Amino acid sequence: MKPDKYNHIDDNELLRQFYEYKDNKWLGILLQRYTLLLLGVCMKYLKNEEEAKDSVQQVFLKSITELHKYKVDYFKSWLYMVAKNHCLMKLRDKGKQPVEINEYIQASADEREEKINYAEKDIALTQMETALHQLNAEQQQCVTLFYLHKKSYHQITEQTGYTLLQVKSNIQNGKRNLKIMLQRLQQHEQ
Repeated sequence: MKPDKYNHIDDNELLRQFYEYKDNKWLGILLQRYTLLLLGVCMKYLKNEEEAKDSVQQVFLKSITELHKYKVDYFKSWLYMVAKNHCLMKLRDKGKQPVEINEYIQASADEREEKINYAEKDIALTQMETALHQLNAEQQQCVTLFYLHKKSYHQITEQTGYTLLQVKSNIQNGKRNLKIMLQRLQQHEQ
Protein backbone atom coordinates (compact mmCIF):
# COMPACT_ATOMS: atom_id res chain seq x y z
CA MET A 1 0.00 0.00 0.00
CA LYS A 2 1.60 3.25 -1.12
CA PRO A 3 0.56 6.22 1.05
CA ASP A 4 1.02 8.75 -1.77
CA LYS A 5 -1.71 6.87 -3.66
CA TYR A 6 -4.15 8.23 -1.05
CA ASN A 7 -2.89 11.83 -0.75
CA HIS A 8 -6.01 13.15 -2.48
CA ILE A 9 -8.29 11.64 0.21
CA ASP A 10 -8.76 13.92 3.22
CA ASP A 11 -8.67 12.75 6.85
CA ASN A 12 -12.45 12.87 7.30
CA GLU A 13 -13.04 10.60 4.32
CA LEU A 14 -10.39 8.11 5.48
CA LEU A 15 -11.96 8.10 8.94
CA ARG A 16 -15.42 7.60 7.42
CA GLN A 17 -14.11 4.64 5.38
CA PHE A 18 -12.54 3.17 8.51
CA TYR A 19 -15.78 3.42 10.52
CA GLU A 20 -17.95 2.22 7.66
CA TYR A 21 -15.87 -0.81 6.62
CA LYS A 22 -14.05 -1.52 9.94
CA ASP A 23 -10.89 -1.86 7.83
CA ASN A 24 -7.62 -0.92 9.57
CA LYS A 25 -6.09 -0.14 6.17
CA TRP A 26 -7.74 3.31 6.28
CA LEU A 27 -6.54 3.89 9.81
CA GLY A 28 -3.03 2.84 8.77
CA ILE A 29 -3.00 5.53 6.06
CA LEU A 30 -4.13 8.15 8.59
CA LEU A 31 -1.55 7.13 11.18
CA GLN A 32 1.21 7.12 8.59
CA ARG A 33 0.31 10.72 7.68
CA TYR A 34 0.91 11.84 11.25
CA THR A 35 3.96 9.77 12.21
CA LEU A 36 6.24 12.81 12.14
CA LEU A 37 3.74 14.90 14.12
CA LEU A 38 3.59 12.17 16.77
CA LEU A 39 7.36 11.82 16.88
CA GLY A 40 7.66 15.60 17.32
CA VAL A 41 5.12 15.63 20.16
CA CYS A 42 6.83 12.72 21.91
CA MET A 43 10.29 14.29 21.50
CA LYS A 44 8.98 17.58 22.91
CA TYR A 45 7.87 15.92 26.13
CA LEU A 46 10.22 12.96 26.54
CA LYS A 47 13.41 14.52 25.13
CA ASN A 48 14.74 11.07 24.22
CA GLU A 49 14.60 9.74 20.66
CA GLU A 50 14.29 6.04 21.51
CA GLU A 51 11.57 6.68 24.10
CA ALA A 52 9.80 8.94 21.61
CA LYS A 53 9.88 6.26 18.89
CA ASP A 54 8.57 3.64 21.33
CA SER A 55 5.84 6.04 22.41
CA VAL A 56 4.77 6.64 18.81
CA GLN A 57 4.25 2.88 18.43
CA GLN A 58 2.30 2.75 21.69
CA VAL A 59 0.13 5.67 20.54
CA PHE A 60 -0.51 3.83 17.25
CA LEU A 61 -1.67 0.74 19.15
CA LYS A 62 -3.79 2.79 21.54
CA SER A 63 -5.36 4.65 18.60
CA ILE A 64 -6.32 1.42 16.87
CA THR A 65 -7.97 0.13 20.04
CA GLU A 66 -9.72 3.40 20.94
CA LEU A 67 -11.02 4.17 17.45
CA HIS A 68 -12.80 0.82 17.34
CA LYS A 69 -14.63 1.83 20.54
CA TYR A 70 -15.27 5.56 20.04
CA LYS A 71 -16.25 7.78 17.14
CA VAL A 72 -13.78 10.61 16.61
CA ASP A 73 -14.59 13.61 14.42
CA TYR A 74 -11.28 15.52 14.39
CA PHE A 75 -8.61 12.89 13.93
CA LYS A 76 -5.49 15.08 13.92
CA SER A 77 -6.35 16.96 17.13
CA TRP A 78 -7.56 13.75 18.81
CA LEU A 79 -4.34 11.94 17.87
CA TYR A 80 -2.23 14.86 19.12
CA MET A 81 -4.03 14.74 22.47
CA VAL A 82 -3.61 10.97 22.76
CA ALA A 83 0.14 11.38 22.18
CA LYS A 84 0.42 14.31 24.59
CA ASN A 85 -1.52 12.47 27.32
CA HIS A 86 0.59 9.36 26.77
CA CYS A 87 3.82 11.34 27.23
CA LEU A 88 2.54 13.23 30.26
CA MET A 89 1.45 9.99 31.90
CA LYS A 90 4.83 8.42 31.08
CA LEU A 91 6.58 11.38 32.73
CA ARG A 92 4.27 11.21 35.71
CA ASP A 93 4.92 7.47 36.12
CA LYS A 94 8.67 8.16 36.11
CA GLY A 95 8.15 10.76 38.82
CA LYS A 96 9.00 13.60 36.47
CA GLN A 97 6.73 16.50 35.77
CA PRO A 98 6.43 17.99 32.27
CA VAL A 99 8.41 21.10 33.17
CA GLU A 100 12.00 22.00 32.46
CA ILE A 101 14.26 20.29 35.01
CA ASN A 102 16.25 23.45 35.74
CA GLU A 103 13.09 25.43 36.41
CA TYR A 104 11.81 22.65 38.65
CA ILE A 105 14.99 22.43 40.74
CA GLN A 106 15.21 26.19 41.16
CA ALA A 107 11.56 26.53 42.10
CA SER A 108 10.45 26.88 45.69
CA ALA A 109 8.07 24.28 47.17
CA ASP A 110 5.08 26.53 46.42
CA GLU A 111 6.22 27.06 42.83
CA ARG A 112 6.76 23.30 42.36
CA GLU A 113 3.27 22.62 43.70
CA GLU A 114 1.86 25.26 41.36
CA LYS A 115 3.66 23.68 38.37
CA ILE A 116 2.38 20.23 39.30
CA ASN A 117 -1.16 21.61 39.56
CA TYR A 118 -0.72 23.31 36.18
CA ALA A 119 0.43 20.04 34.57
CA GLU A 120 -2.50 18.14 36.06
CA LYS A 121 -4.94 20.83 34.86
CA ASP A 122 -3.36 20.64 31.40
CA ILE A 123 -3.99 16.88 31.31
CA ALA A 124 -7.58 17.37 32.51
CA LEU A 125 -8.26 20.07 29.90
CA THR A 126 -6.81 17.91 27.15
CA GLN A 127 -9.05 15.03 28.22
CA MET A 128 -12.03 17.40 28.34
CA GLU A 129 -11.31 18.59 24.81
CA THR A 130 -11.03 15.00 23.57
CA ALA A 131 -14.33 14.10 25.22
CA LEU A 132 -16.05 17.25 23.92
CA HIS A 133 -15.14 16.30 20.33
CA GLN A 134 -16.79 12.93 20.85
CA LEU A 135 -20.23 14.37 21.69
CA ASN A 136 -22.82 14.47 18.94
CA ALA A 137 -22.97 17.76 17.02
CA GLU A 138 -26.02 19.18 18.84
CA GLN A 139 -24.70 18.43 22.32
CA GLN A 140 -21.23 19.68 21.43
CA GLN A 141 -22.64 22.95 20.08
CA CYS A 142 -24.96 23.60 23.04
CA VAL A 143 -22.38 22.64 25.70
CA THR A 144 -19.73 24.81 24.02
CA LEU A 145 -22.05 27.81 23.74
CA PHE A 146 -23.34 27.45 27.31
CA TYR A 147 -20.14 26.65 29.23
CA LEU A 148 -17.35 28.09 27.10
CA HIS A 149 -19.07 31.09 25.51
CA LYS A 150 -21.30 31.76 28.56
CA LYS A 151 -24.45 32.09 26.42
CA SER A 152 -27.87 31.92 28.03
CA TYR A 153 -30.48 29.33 27.03
CA HIS A 154 -32.34 32.06 25.16
CA GLN A 155 -29.22 33.17 23.26
CA ILE A 156 -28.50 29.56 22.30
CA THR A 157 -32.04 29.04 20.99
CA GLU A 158 -31.70 32.18 18.87
CA GLN A 159 -28.27 31.21 17.55
CA THR A 160 -29.00 27.53 16.81
CA GLY A 161 -32.70 27.45 16.02
CA TYR A 162 -33.24 24.72 18.62
CA THR A 163 -36.21 24.95 20.95
CA LEU A 164 -35.63 25.80 24.61
CA LEU A 165 -36.38 22.17 25.52
CA GLN A 166 -33.85 20.90 22.94
CA VAL A 167 -31.18 23.27 24.25
CA LYS A 168 -31.73 22.20 27.87
CA SER A 169 -31.77 18.54 26.86
CA ASN A 170 -28.59 18.84 24.77
CA ILE A 171 -26.76 20.60 27.62
CA GLN A 172 -27.95 18.10 30.24
CA ASN A 173 -27.20 15.04 28.08
CA GLY A 174 -23.93 16.53 26.85
CA LYS A 175 -22.78 17.20 30.40
CA ARG A 176 -23.68 13.65 31.46
CA ASN A 177 -21.94 12.15 28.39
CA LEU A 178 -18.83 14.28 29.02
CA LYS A 179 -18.64 12.97 32.57
CA ILE A 180 -18.91 9.36 31.35
CA MET A 181 -16.29 9.89 28.62
CA LEU A 182 -13.89 11.59 31.04
CA GLN A 183 -14.20 8.68 33.46
CA ARG A 184 -13.42 6.28 30.59
CA LEU A 185 -10.44 8.36 29.45
CA GLN A 186 -9.06 8.45 32.99
CA GLN A 187 -9.52 4.67 33.38
CA HIS A 188 -7.71 4.05 30.08
CA GLU A 189 -4.79 6.24 31.20
CA GLN A 190 -4.29 4.13 34.33
